[in-house]
Amino acid sequence: QVQLVESGGGLVQAGGSLRLSCAASGSTSSITAIGWSRQAPGKQRELVAISRGGSTDYADSVKGRFTISRDNAKNTVYLQMDSLKPEDSAVYLCYAEISTGRYTSNYYWGQGTQVTVSS
Repeated sequence: QVQLVESGGGLVQAGGSLRLSCAASGSTSSITAIGWSRQAPGKQRELVAISRGGSTDYADSVKGRFTISRDNAKNTVYLQMDSLKPEDSAVYLCYAEISTGRYTSNYYWGQGTQVTVSS
């Protein structure tokens, strides 16, 4: 079991920056991947950024603007969001993946933090 708590959301003007934090607790040593997704009203949940091993990956919509990083000593993952656009407005959710077999995993989600970007 992993518990995830996000923080750092808020209201920002277009072009501004925010940094989201996700503190993990529980079986953190079992986490195989950790990342961020977002959910906007009326839209499908979108994977924004993921950190797996020593590599990272991003949705095309945020490449060059968002950066995911991890502080393993603090069991915390961050999402630095720069050059924010109104279309980035959404609830941002942290998630963690724990592999349970060769082809299976369990996923854990935080409660989410609201990001609103005004034009």
